[in-house]
Amino acid sequence: MLDRQLTASATAPADAATASTLTPLLAVEDLHVQFDTSRGVVHAVDGISYTVDRGEVVAIVGESGCGKSVSSLAIMGLLSKPAGRVTKGRVLFEGRDLLKLSAEEMREIRGRDISMIFQEPMTSLNPVLSIGEQIMEPLFIHLKMTEGQANARALELLQLVGITDGERRLEQYPHQLSGGMRQRVMIAIGLACNPKLIIADEPTTALDVTIQAQILELMKDLSRRLNIALIIITHNLGVVARYADRVNVMYAAHIIEHGTADDIFLRPLHPYTIGLMRSVPRLDLPRGIKLETIEGLPPDLRAPPPGCRFAPRCPYRLDACVATDVTLRDLAPGHASACIRADEIVAGALVQAAPPAKSAETAVTIESAEPIVKVEALRKYFSVPLSGSGVFSSKVATVKAVDGVSFTIAPGETLGLVGESGCGKTTVGRTVLKLEEPTDGAIRFAGVDITHRTSKQMRELRRGIQVIFQDPYSSLNPRMTVGQIIGEPLHVYKLVNSKKEQEERVAGLLRQVGLFDYMAERYPHQLSGGQRQRVGIARALALEPRFIVCDEPVSALDVSIQGQIMNLLEDLQSRLNLSYLFIAHDLAVVRHISDRVAVMYLGRIAEIADRDALYADPKHPYTKALLDAAPIPDPRVERARAPRALKGEIPSPLNPPSGCVFHTRCPIAEDVCRREVPQVRQIGPRHIVACHKA
Repeated sequence: MLDRQLTASATAPADAATASTLTPLLAVEDLHVQFDTSRGVVHAVDGISYTVDRGEVVAIVGESGCGKSVSSLAIMGLLSKPAGRVTKGRVLFEGRDLLKLSAEEMREIRGRDISMIFQEPMTSLNPVLSIGEQIMEPLFIHLKMTEGQANARALELLQLVGITDGERRLEQYPHQLSGGMRQRVMIAIGLACNPKLIIADEPTTALDVTIQAQILELMKDLSRRLNIALIIITHNLGVVARYADRVNVMYAAHIIEHGTADDIFLRPLHPYTIGLMRSVPRLDLPRGIKLETIEGLPPDLRAPPPGCRFAPRCPYRLDACVATDVTLRDLAPGHASACIRADEIVAGALVQAAPPAKSAETAVTIESAEPIVKVEALRKYFSVPLSGSGVFSSKVATVKAVDGVSFTIAPGETLGLVGESGCGKTTVGRTVLKLEEPTDGAIRFAGVDITHRTSKQMRELRRGIQVIFQDPYSSLNPRMTVGQIIGEPLHVYKLVNSKKEQEERVAGLLRQVGLFDYMAERYPHQLSGGQRQRVGIARALALEPRFIVCDEPVSALDVSIQGQIMNLLEDLQSRLNLSYLFIAHDLAVVRHISDRVAVMYLGRIAEIADRDALYADPKHPYTKALLDAAPIPDPRVERARAPRALKGEIPSPLNPPSGCVFHTRCPIAEDVCRREVPQVRQIGPRHIVACHKA
């Protein structure tokens, strides 16, 4: 069927092809979207305009709440009514205004001509319908296929998106598939009716870097082969650099800059875009430079400020920025910016000096210090009921979440721990914190064996060991004020003698993490994501710890806020001589903040080395695959890189492969890799690897 479509498109009349190239496939014109809330009207999208041509990949980037997703929901006619409504503008798809269509007419277009891939496939797929039923549903509705035709098409789509054993997969349910496979199923549903436009809203946020690369390569390839237009909504600038043809940068419900990918990344002409590019940690830049940040917060869209909405945060603002309504204006062919000082940016008159390099003295101290944390042959196994055996069945399987992990962390050192979802990173952190009881092995903190200490025995030691969780909202008590949250450990450990002393300590901790004293009276829901994470850090610092486990502390934050939190963690480390176990899946973030890096795969350590040695010359094929798959926010670099090599998905921990657990995906695996578990061995100074061929 795909071959027939390609042939048909190739033999279409020349005049029709010419006409189709003259007008864009999609044209959004002066779109305004508002939401009625109990606290006022939110101007979520405020006059945006852009076009998408056939076969083109257009990216929309910006901070959370800027209007990216809302604009796409308006195009699809999926705004939550009656609260959300389009108040002005047009959305022209092949010349038809989608906003004037009836609900029935919109249903005919949605899924057939325009499809949408949502951010979280687990919540977007119906848990009570099989995969086959969900793929075939639009085929029955839009293409009127018979059951046999729909089944054949569903198998074809699964093959197209890289899912093997299609007959069996069609009978399975979403919970029986991995995250990467569920996202592939979402793409298969989106492609089912051969749409002309696909809108992908954060299509890879929930995926590991290797699976992300597979999914995006697939979408880019399909866009080119089938002439499908693609809108990608994302905050991952590396993804944008590799896959986008043109980019729209949004801020506070406006498009503040648009241009080609090269324009936006190499010649940004708006202060917000410049700040966004400089705040992203990169794999290809020298270490030692502090991340730049965009201080402050976006404006309240219930009452947007006059003039340029970025002016309150802009280092280049003038009085005229607030007094003048700023609109997009062309500064080069296809490149427009909404900044009254854009001509000065073009001329190079507003370029700031590079931030100061960080001191290299830390490495000398770390090299000679006794470790504050020492983990030896750590194991953590879980017993889980076998699938289909029933809740009360005695049939169980053992998941080896952590299987013989060893490492040390010196005073003042940051050890980065990376790997795909399910590899055991978080379990290592929780076991070191004694939130999970280890199955075997030893954990030492400051020379004390804490492996089998009870909660009561751990009480005093916990003053020295703290944690910063991934999601700052769910880890803070919504019924307590910020002051109560930070003050609670001070009260529990009797570190203050009066309420006044506690309030003073809390105020000092808030200032230490860059917050105002008065925020002690606020509740978590009254703070932004970055502010909530700062509260989590302040709570961790309250007991004056020596060691902090940072479990994905910036993954839930916008790029600009990430930079603020990472700089804060580094400043606190240098001032207080803190040690960190920094768990993350973003390799650029880990490279920026870590002194050494440990790479995990399916419960085991694959490689540990000094940061620079590991990133410059990785010895394990899995480490190489992770680095190859990580996108770099520079279109020139991305165009020069070879396609991603790593295939397949991480095996189930219920049934791990024999021998080396990576051999099923390894491009250089041999028979010995399938038979024997590789031993961890040292191949250089402070560099160990578990690979037969290292």
